[in-house]
Amino acid sequence: MKAVVLLSGGIDSTTLIHYVKKILKKDVYAISFIYGQRHSKEIEYAKYQAKVVNVIEHKIIDISFLKELIKNSALINKQLSIPRWEEAQKEMPITYVPFRNLIFLSISLAYAESNNIDEIYYAAQRQDYIGYWDCREDFVNIMNNLTSLNPGIKIKILAPFVNLRKSEIIKIGLDLNVDYTKTWSCYKGEDEPCGICPSCVDRKRAFEELGIYDIK
Repeated sequence: MKAVVLLSGGIDSTTLIHYVKKILKKDVYAISFIYGQRHSKEIEYAKYQAKVVNVIEHKIIDISFLKELIKNSALINKQLSIPRWEEAQKEMPITYVPFRNLIFLSISLAYAESNNIDEIYYAAQRQDYIGYWDCREDFVNIMNNLTSLNPGIKIKILAPFVNLRKSEIIKIGLDLNVDYTKTWSCYKGEDEPCGICPSCVDRKRAFEELGIYDIK
């Protein structure tokens, strides 16, 4: 009953790790990535949430060499401006990091196999369908077709929130007593959330859909 959960420190992955621990009753291994993201302060929130759910192990993997390879993502290249919400509502916006989830999942698969863990959870959700092809259900299915070729341990990639809106995910988290003040969403990674980047706006609107004021 072991599972690896990809934990960024944001709303979706934080809810997911609580869900896997408290609802699915798994022994949780968390894995987080430093990939050159300008909002790397999210890792501190990931550390906090990993402790709250009492994970077996929390691996923080430094792959920040990606910033030497990827120049076209505003999440990594600080010479590019983080867009406002309206500017990001298109296929593969400038906040897209090429093959990020595939890279994360590939490393997580190696970690899971070496620890004899047959389930990996990541927090893909429906509102990311437009801009991020690696958050779609088809991507999850194709990844599972690929892992099925492994003659050793059969590892399944699971995305239980893939067809849920962010507000629906927050509702699950509130029922699990998740402290969302201990999560980070803003792409800019400054001392305080900017309130206008795509991630900040999505967060604010999700809480508003539930009739809740988000203090972050």
